[in-house]
Amino acid sequence: MQGVLTGFAVIAVVIGVGYAIGLRGYLGDNGREVLTKLAFHVATPALLFTMLARADLSVIFSSRLLITALSTVAAASVFIAVGVVRRWGAGRTTIGALCSSYVNSGNLGIPIAVYVLGDASLVAPVLLFQLIVVTPVALTVLDLTGIGEKGPLWRQLITPIRNPIAVATLAGVLVAATGLTVPAPVMDPLTLIGNMSVPAVLMAFGISLCGSTLPLRGSERTPVLLSVALKSVGQPAVAWALGAGVFGLHGAPLLDVVVTSALPAAQNLFTYAGRYRVGETLARESILLSTILAVPVLVVVAALLG
Repeated sequence: MQGVLTGFAVIAVVIGVGYAIGLRGYLGDNGREVLTKLAFHVATPALLFTMLARADLSVIFSSRLLITALSTVAAASVFIAVGVVRRWGAGRTTIGALCSSYVNSGNLGIPIAVYVLGDASLVAPVLLFQLIVVTPVALTVLDLTGIGEKGPLWRQLITPIRNPIAVATLAGVLVAATGLTVPAPVMDPLTLIGNMSVPAVLMAFGISLCGSTLPLRGSERTPVLLSVALKSVGQPAVAWALGAGVFGLHGAPLLDVVVTSALPAAQNLFTYAGRYRVGETLARESILLSTILAVPVLVVVAALLG
């Protein structure tokens, strides 16, 4: 349980710093927007490139990845189906689908993998799947359905390669796949810049809490409840059913896939919502509530399967 508590404590402290910054107005009226843009356009692409360039891509062929992919698709598909029926709009539905299925595999998943599962590499399948497949697809949808002039068809077709996060992800995968060694004078500055990503995202999230209403009080109550239910209960339940019933996993391997699926929605989803100015309240409240609920959920999972 130490890993669960440690991971959440670190996140809570940094979010609290952001909240204090927002209350005091140290970064001015546009502090959250500046941090969001810094994370989206500069720090997060650098972080993703440096992580993926050193990754062992053989993990993408593991059964854990297939379970991760299927449970992610299942949770996201339920939200998308409801969003289409309720006419929530493409952008809002995309953000909600991400909040229902995109787990915090980085700044929370890694410490939990170390302290609860005993191996940080166990989050690699979900991390790579999200970075290589889910993020580029979701950001392309947000780009193509966002507000404003879409431009000619050729410009829409190259949308994925104009997105800094998608470009960084692709570049990192290519480096890892080809076995190239990035020179230290290039990799070291990128690593330093990438280290700003997580704190920038968390502090921007903390600033956004200033002056906001309590969760589930506004018009986003229904989509928030749906996304939190899918993320906190639906996705880990599907992972357990697939792992135990389809792939015949038990013991530690089953615990691994269920724990990683039970992680809360990632904070960087709020960065995406802020960047595209859609579903910001939905993202903020879903992330906050799923993070709070993840504590008892992970404790129960560890007790039942550990």
